Amino acid sequence: MGFFDFLTEEIAIDLGTANTLIIHDGKVVIDSPSIVARDRMSGKIIATGKEAQKMQGKTHENIKTIRPLKDGVIADFQASEEMIKEFVKQIPSIRKKIFPPSLRMVICIPSGITEVEKRAVIDSARHMNAKDIYLIYEPMAAAIGVGVDIMEPKGNMIIDIGGGTTEIAVIALAGIVCDQSVKVAGDLFTSDIMYYMRTQHNLYVGETTAEKMKIQIGAATEDLEDAPEDMMVQGRDLLSGKPKQVQVSYREMAKALDKSILRIEDAVMETLSKTPPELAADIYNTGIYLAGGGSMLRGLDKRLSRKTDLPVYVAEDPLRAVVRGTGIALKNLDKFKSVLVS
Repeated sequence: MGFFDFLTEEIAIDLGTANTLIIHDGKVVIDSPSIVARDRMSGKIIATGKEAQKMQGKTHENIKTIRPLKDGVIADFQASEEMIKEFVKQIPSIRKKIFPPSLRMVICIPSGITEVEKRAVIDSARHMNAKDIYLIYEPMAAAIGVGVDIMEPKGNMIIDIGGGTTEIAVIALAGIVCDQSVKVAGDLFTSDIMYYMRTQHNLYVGETTAEKMKIQIGAATEDLEDAPEDMMVQGRDLLSGKPKQVQVSYREMAKALDKSILRIEDAVMETLSKTPPELAADIYNTGIYLAGGGSMLRGLDKRLSRKTDLPVYVAEDPLRAVVRGTGIALKNLDKFKSVLVS
């Protein structure tokens, strides 16, 4: 079959709850929100990614926006399949081809995934003309993307805070020694902010506005060195029903997110308590690595460092650390064969 290898395209996919990223030929070619808009009358998908995101919270009864992935796994099978198909079609070099090529894929999955959820990912890829399918666990991909040499007999701790789950893992000798997957991540932060605005300001804000607040003024602690300026937030007044605007500071965001961040801290402490002593000694020397979009929350590294008494480093371009690692694994399939689930 080697003769037809030139007809095969290799792609690495980070199928995230919030964003889907695809690497082809060593470059990130797709970086889009994991969201689709469907016409309820015809059942057709009318928009995916950024186009569908613009419609979120602004649709009428004939259009429904769906986020096909929940907590890092496929919740709506059909929508997720159509979304991935659409994204693959958008890859420049594949778009130019007359016949759809067969694909060799490495797909990223959360470490706490069940066998049934694994099957769903594989079936989705099969329907897209995928010839070889490999799966890689998210913390493993994040570690490779951060630049950790996972093959060494040395312990490294990685925390990947995505949209649906936070994956915490201690890695040594190309394997996960102990891990924890908690369903506290970016999406929960967003709903915490919405809840806080409702209870403290009587202001009803949508998901898109809460997401914007998280990015602009989100914080994990109240003592930030370079604090962001206050933000004007618009929404609906719950008492009068009229549109209204309030001023919100980063300190309020730190209060709103406190409970969720505590749960992440507890999970980190629990993972550390399960770590074998020799690896714990390594982690004491190397520190903890943070990856994923949630690790960009201001002051989170400082807060985790205070809790664990260990140095905490945020990966460069943390949003793409996981897909970078998936892309490296795809390029060196032979080297990372032991890490991949085929």
